[in-house]
Amino acid sequence: MFTGIIQAVGHVQHLTESSGGDARVTIAGGGLDLDDVAIGDSIAVNGVCLTVVEKGPAHFSVDVSQETFACTVGFAPGESVNLEKALRLSDRLGGHLVSGHVDGVGEVVRVERVGDSVRLDIRAPKGLERYLAPKGSVAVNGVSLTVNRVHGGEFSINLIPHTLEATMLKNLKPGDRVNLEADMLARYAERLLAYASATDKD
Repeated sequence: MFTGIIQAVGHVQHLTESSGGDARVTIAGGGLDLDDVAIGDSIAVNGVCLTVVEKGPAHFSVDVSQETFACTVGFAPGESVNLEKALRLSDRLGGHLVSGHVDGVGEVVRVERVGDSVRLDIRAPKGLERYLAPKGSVAVNGVSLTVNRVHGGEFSINLIPHTLEATMLKNLKPGDRVNLEADMLARYAERLLAYASATDKD
């Protein structure tokens, strides 16, 4: 479990593919404190929860399955990635509860400077838009953000100067693809409502 508060921006050093389409990905930590990270611990990489299988003083490696590659982006060698270590029960929850299980890949439609901040308009994949609500939460490449506006399949978020400085979102441009995770509370609410409706009909 994660909070969506990014702790460092690293980059993909290299990717070694296996015969089955899986790959081992080595990531430079970008200043992420790895002293308390053990083999088997989880780190969110651009919002994807991955298990550490090798570790050095300033880098770590994870195994990425073919299924993960099929539904996420952000693992090309040289690519910058947002990094967050798993949440401890004693930590502050500064963002929102993020599972690291990406719901889909969105596309950046517009990037607009608004004062010192940047407004991003993102097109969500079909089916994900129903979980987006104004002033609700969404994780974009692992960053906990507030939805400002929803129009059809597109939504807007605002990146304040701190977020721009502390994450790789500052590099986004129209046409770029991003990992999206909806607020898990919205998914559970939908499931509960569907179950209640089905029960009422029985």
